[in-house]
Amino acid sequence: MTAASPAFRRSNLRRRILLGLLGYVVALSVAVILHGFIVNEHAEQLVWQTLLDSELDHLLERQREDPGFRWVDTHNIAFYDGRDGASLPTALRGLGPGVYDDVLVDGVERVVLVREVDGRPLMLALDITDLEQREFDMGLTVIGSAITLIVLLGLAIAWSVNRLVRPLSNMANDIGRLQPDQPGQRIQVTRSASAELVVIADALNDYLQRNDRFVERERVFIDTASHELRTPIAVISGASEIALHHGGVPAATRGQLLRIQRTARDVEQLISLLLVLARDPARLARNSDRVALDQLLPEIVEDHRYLARDKDLALTVAPMPAVEIVAPLPIVQAAIGNLVRNAIEHSDRGEIMIRLESPATLVIEDPGHGMTPEEISAIYARMARGGGDRGGSGIGLDLISRLCEHLGWQLDISSSQGRGTTTTLRFQPITRVDVAHASTTRE
Repeated sequence: MTAASPAFRRSNLRRRILLGLLGYVVALSVAVILHGFIVNEHAEQLVWQTLLDSELDHLLERQREDPGFRWVDTHNIAFYDGRDGASLPTALRGLGPGVYDDVLVDGVERVVLVREVDGRPLMLALDITDLEQREFDMGLTVIGSAITLIVLLGLAIAWSVNRLVRPLSNMANDIGRLQPDQPGQRIQVTRSASAELVVIADALNDYLQRNDRFVERERVFIDTASHELRTPIAVISGASEIALHHGGVPAATRGQLLRIQRTARDVEQLISLLLVLARDPARLARNSDRVALDQLLPEIVEDHRYLARDKDLALTVAPMPAVEIVAPLPIVQAAIGNLVRNAIEHSDRGEIMIRLESPATLVIEDPGHGMTPEEISAIYARMARGGGDRGGSGIGLDLISRLCEHLGWQLDISSSQGRGTTTTLRFQPITRVDVAHASTTRE
């Protein structure tokens, strides 16, 4: 059975946690670096202002003590008297009182202190070229250290996250390996598992235990009901057979008795199929026969032709190639019979075309009302859940979907509303291994 379903790729929990923590570390590192640079700039301003204020205060004190004192520029500090603004360097003109950083004076980067004294600006300019270079080098060192720290923290976080998430990942894998048809399955956790994982495992194990009891009750019910039904079916079949052997039975009555006999046989096959599916589905593939579909199909169609007598409906079997499969004969009969019955029940008039295609494919085209893509998707969804098509196909598609699951068959349904439905059942092609297995089974 196949059904198209949209795929959505989700990222795993490990990746989400790892990316989240790495993003937090990167954001924190960038914030710390930016805060460090801002604090450094403020501290630098205070240092320059304190240093230059102290130097200018010393200069003014010397001039008061000695009116003839003249400042002599050093290699890193220059003094400018703003009494004559034209004599000032261009970069210093128009500066008000304060401290100015990164001022380019005569091609040299300086920090400048401007103070208003006796109505004229006095300026001290400190050469900070070497200091700025050292500051730049220190910034590169800080950034390099931050990147190295982020990498090391990333590796540590990855290791820690992997260790923390591994038990959850192992549990997810264990859950993914659960098989719905195998009883007694449980999720195991280690003694070092966290309390949350233990709660999840206990809840899931409790659910699995209750599901096992539910499945067992369903199997017991099907087994009991099937056995209870065998008795009346046997009575009906035996009574119809005795009636047929009586002489003088009218032709119309004989036809009805034959119909009763065929129906009883079909119901008995259905009960046997339900018993096998309820008790041991794996036994389906073990009890196999070599089945010639090109010989079996016309017989099945003839057995179901009476269903179309009250309808303006024709059943046509196209010329068939020789097709053989290895499968349980009653199962093949029940599967094909259900598909033919569904096609007849959902068609009122026209022609149902039935054909075989190589290597082992049955195609049934009916002239029914058809289905919308949404209705087909709903059928696929119900069959995938094991619930069958409760919308009108009865137990047929449910049984066939179960058979496909256990025997490796494939069921496809295509339809357009108002133009009928095409049902395709692909059996497993016969192989030499299948032939040998069928021969061994018969022996």
